[in-house]
Amino acid sequence: MKDIVKQHKSNSSIGVYSVCSAHPFVIEATFAYELENETQVIIEATSNQVNQFGGYTGMTPIDFVNYVYEIADKTRFPKDRIILGGDHLGPNCWQNETAGEAMEKSRELIKQYVEAGFTKIHLDASMSCADDTMPLDPSIVAHRAAELCTIAEKYVSNENRDKITYIIGTEVPVPGGEACEIDAVHVTKLKDVRATVDTHITAFEAFGIGDAINKVIGVVVQPGVEFDHSNVIRYDKLKADEISQYIESTAWVYEAHSTDYQTATHLKELVQTHFSILKVGPALTFALREALFSLAEIENRLVKTEQNSQFKQVVDSVLLDKPKYWKSYYGEKHSDIINNLHFSFSDRIRYYWTDDRIQASQQRLINNLNDIDIPLTILSQFMPNQYIKVSSGIITSSPKMLIIDKIQEIIAQYSLACK
Repeated sequence: MKDIVKQHKSNSSIGVYSVCSAHPFVIEATFAYELENETQVIIEATSNQVNQFGGYTGMTPIDFVNYVYEIADKTRFPKDRIILGGDHLGPNCWQNETAGEAMEKSRELIKQYVEAGFTKIHLDASMSCADDTMPLDPSIVAHRAAELCTIAEKYVSNENRDKITYIIGTEVPVPGGEACEIDAVHVTKLKDVRATVDTHITAFEAFGIGDAINKVIGVVVQPGVEFDHSNVIRYDKLKADEISQYIESTAWVYEAHSTDYQTATHLKELVQTHFSILKVGPALTFALREALFSLAEIENRLVKTEQNSQFKQVVDSVLLDKPKYWKSYYGEKHSDIINNLHFSFSDRIRYYWTDDRIQASQQRLINNLNDIDIPLTILSQFMPNQYIKVSSGIITSSPKMLIIDKIQEIIAQYSLACK
């Protein structure tokens, strides 16, 4: 990561994107796309996704590392080109507990991440806990981040000691996308960027880890990008000009969250204005969902009803049976709920792909389509971009290849924006 930041400092068109997803198709698509490009690939886990209690994926940090490496072996992607990142590492998952309880769990979280081999660590203690004021005073945020950094410094292996890097700060709002419609978001003010930097330097020095400041490579701020269920706020580089100029004079860069659904042009502009670490997650699983739903439509036209996977019906059944991950996002009106469950940019459906019923139905869908030749006419109707590639002999029409290629449409935008 340090080398990537140095490259950006000498050429502002160079950046890096971070894949924030645990879905095997997404990770495989990333490795396959970048295999011949000789670039570093960042695969990132978020604290609510992967933690010492399993998170919503059921994986601990070491489980996630082994899982990523298994996919790398499968695709023959070199492990030494993989950077493992931990996102929003702090009290994020335990905001309903007291600060003391949440920080105790956060310390164990950081310990397990660095022991497992994660070397890009986002120290984020910005969340208010049950006995905190809201919002937290910036000095408290920095104090807690420094406390967590001491744990990382203590438990990082000798092998990774020179590789470990830190990201500080947080975007507004919290991760996961907006729960309501938005018209605009405010770019972080320069005084707040300076306050984040200054309070963290002070806190690190107070904890006796002043040297760790040299391992900080980036700051998370709000560049003015966001998305809700159906809208995307596009990047306006003029509005971010002041903070862009500020970071140019430092040894750091910005890490931009919620860049999903930005256009290729906007992604390139983000990199060139020093938001050179681009985070992407929901856009990739959004593309995955589009591919799976398209294949389900193709299956409906080619496979007898009694053999059909009923994929979309199974997905709906699981989503309605288990509203935990979407209930607070999608309101009460049934028609709106169904449309948002299927098509929302916030992509809350991504939390459900590991469900056993969905997995079984998905496998049946893929098996059914593996057993037949998909007519080009039908492929053109539901996956027009993939139809062109199949017709040109670039890819085959196997269902898995169609899914991977659909995801790679998004990966390609990020990869090209960073070159």
